This record gives sequence, C-alpha cells and structure tokens, in this order.
Amino acid sequence: MLETELKDFVQKVLNQKCETNYLEIKSAKEGCPKLFDTLSAFSNQQGGGRILFGIDETSGYEICGVYNASDLQRKIMEQSEQMEPVVRPLCTCADIDGKIVVCAEIGEVDNFQKPCYYKGKGKLKGSYIRVGDGDKPMTEYEVYSYEAFKMQIHDELRVSERTEFSDIDTDKLNIFLAQIKEKKPNLANLNKEKICQLQGLTDKNAPTLAGIMLFSEYPQGYYPQCCITAVVVPGTEVSTVGAVGERFIDSARIDGTIPQMLEAALAFIRRNMRNKIIIDKQTGKRTDKTDYPVEAIRELVTNALVHRDYSVHTVSSPITVKMFSDRIEIENPGGLYGRMTLDNLGKTNADTRNPFIAMALENMGITENRFSGIPTIINSMKENGLPQPLFENDRGVFRATLFNDAVAVSSKNSVDGRILEFCTVPRSRAELEEHFNGEYSIIYLMSRFVQPLLDSGALKLAIPEKPKSKNQRYYTA
Repeated sequence: MLETELKDFVQKVLNQKCETNYLEIKSAKEGCPKLFDTLSAFSNQQGGGRILFGIDETSGYEICGVYNASDLQRKIMEQSEQMEPVVRPLCTCADIDGKIVVCAEIGEVDNFQKPCYYKGKGKLKGSYIRVGDGDKPMTEYEVYSYEAFKMQIHDELRVSERTEFSDIDTDKLNIFLAQIKEKKPNLANLNKEKICQLQGLTDKNAPTLAGIMLFSEYPQGYYPQCCITAVVVPGTEVSTVGAVGERFIDSARIDGTIPQMLEAALAFIRRNMRNKIIIDKQTGKRTDKTDYPVEAIRELVTNALVHRDYSVHTVSSPITVKMFSDRIEIENPGGLYGRMTLDNLGKTNADTRNPFIAMALENMGITENRFSGIPTIINSMKENGLPQPLFENDRGVFRATLFNDAVAVSSKNSVDGRILEFCTVPRSRAELEEHFNGEYSIIYLMSRFVQPLLDSGALKLAIPEKPKSKNQRYYTA
C-alpha cells in the first residue's frame, strides 16, 4: 500500500466508523497491543486483512496517532515471528495532520500451512478465525479439517468397531464388483477381498464407513445421523406457520445407502415442487416446468452426499434439505475442502474429501466425477431463466441455495437490485464500496454479488479486455 492509498483508506474508515471482516483498528497510542489472535485470524482468512494503528474507537474514531512508528513496526514483527508459520506483514506509515498512522497488511497463508497459530498457546488454542469484526477461536473441528487435508486423512476409510463383513449386502456388492471388473480390466483377476480393499470398502476384511454407507443393508444402524432430513416450510422462513398453524407442509427423514438416499431425496423434492404447464402459442406444444431444474437438484444432492464430512466431528450431523416458497436450501456438514474457495468454485478441479466414495459412485454410473457439478447447476439455472445459485461456506457447513421464479432478482430491495440500480451510471469499485457504506466488505461484495452479476450478464465491464484495471467501471446491461 502506498502512503497516498493509506490516507484514502483512513478517510474511508473515518467515514464508516466500524471494523469489518478484513479490518481491525487499534489505537496504539500508549504502546503496541497484543496482536496474536488477529494475526492468526487474518492469516487463516481468504484474502487476509489489515490492522490499522493510530485511530481511537473509544473517541469516535478520531486519529490519535501511534506512540512511535518505528518501535511499533519492530514489535509487530516480533509478534509475527511468534506465529506458526511466521507471518510477514507489510507495514505502511502516513502522516495525517501531524499524527502518524500505521497499517499492517496481513496476507493469507497457503492452505497447506493452515491453521496459522500463536506458538505460545499451541495449535488447538492459538488458532483463530475472523467472524464479523472479531477474532474467534477455531473449533476443534476447524483445526482438524486443515490437518486432515494436510495429512490426507480420509475418514471414509475408518472402520467401525461394531461392523463385520457380514453387514455388507452381498447382492449389492456382487453387482458392484461385476461393474468394476468390466470397467477396470486390471482388477478382473483379483479376488473379492483384494478388490474391496483397493476400492476402500474394507480394511483387513472389516468394512469401512464407505463400505457401510454404500453397500450395507441399513447404514443408519451404525451411523444414525448419516442421513438426510427434509422439510417443506409454508413461507420464506423456518418460523413461518401455515393457514391452520402447520409448521411444515411435508417432512421426512431419508435414510438408506448413499444411492438410496439420493433417489429418495429427489422423489421428496419432486413431489413438493410446483409443476407449471406452458403451452407454446405458436405450436400448441405443451412444456412442463418445475420450480427448479431437476438436473441442478440432482447435482446438489449428489454433491452433499459425496462431499459431506464423515469424520467423528460431524458424523452426528445430517444433510438437510429445506424447501421454502421462494427457494430451496441444501446443506451438508463439512465446509469446502482443501484449497477450494467460493471464488474458484466450479472453475477449477477440486480436492476431494471422500475420493473412494466418489470413485465408487462413478463406477456405479451415478456420478461422472469430472468436477462438472457446479457448472452444470449454474448453467441449468441460467437456461431456465432463474437467478444464479448462492453458495455459502460457514464454519464447517456448506450451503447451496436455488431461488425459484418467485424471487425478483432485480427488486430494489435486494442487494443485486441495488447494485444494478446504482450502476445504471458506470461505477468504480471504490464507488460501490462507498455506496454500501460498511454493510459489506468490498471483497465480500465483489465476490458474492458483483461477480455473479457479471457472470450472468446483468452487469458489464467498461474495460472488458482488462478486468482488473484500476480504472475499471461496472454498468448495468
């Protein structure tokens, strides 16, 4: 950050008078405060963050200046070196009306190095994550999820003490083995026990979690919450009740093997979706149109079953399907895995949390396992004239939301609508940030709202050949 950029940034902070997901404010008038929690949180956060010194929140966000810019930077570095991995902040100083402010920019560390933590507390107690304008300790599960990725721990391969090979349905398994031998000639001459071991279905002749979830007679007898709970709500919120006081129009607990749960969940959603009959005025041809493309629904449910977390931390949490009057939400335990982020979701090949389950379903002809699910969902919604899907990743939970045509995307009350209305005149990134005045960080606003509008064609770039130009403007198509 240049000194002039820091001065502009300080002015924005003074106008907004608040901390954000990406900004921590410290006065540092009397000395350098403890920064370990924030250094950890920003290092573990996508996009990192900034710590701004020299502004006093308790005095109405007045510029108070730091006690000594040189010593402050030295102590920032000393604290940064007590982190694992070591944090390398980029510090910038600026003189504003005779008072010195300092900004330390903290970059995100690589996923293979996360979680970044304070060595004085240890990994479990010294790892933090940014939530809103505060630093919160990582849960044991959040720390574990990073370790599982680094160590390539596949929880689908763990063996349950209560299971035996006899718990596997022989007929289902034999059908699968025949498919495997046909598709993979190199396995054709191996015996059943060896193939099951290589496919992650057994370990020393005892079934793994993957084997139970795919081929046992009743998986929920061993893993009761590895199921799907589905409800239909008579409104737009779970608290909504119907005309006669009903909380749910329909509800179901869906269990069985993964293939069985997939088909049962699709049947539940189909029977609760509205089906419109459209007659072409020119040809008289009838077309049926459901609230949501069945293709998109199938991909979402499949993704939830394949990519949910099956570790001991989340095995007691089911996948949930919630159908509202304006949307459907499908949520699975276990956030995005490995190096995948919301920004590159569907754009790059993903790290696979449960590769053996994914491979088995591919061999069964249920999935393609070619990382085409998210693009298929997005394209399917677009082809049906529906809003772009919303994907959220919140502290160990991944949520996908599809909106039906009851939602007016361009409504002036929606964020999308407000952006489109504001951009009827070409606007810069800075103008968008100022317009929303602290409601959202600019990084969140651009990734969650602006980029999907660009992808859908509702928003255009004034300089399309240079999308990252500092002179870029956004305007409504």
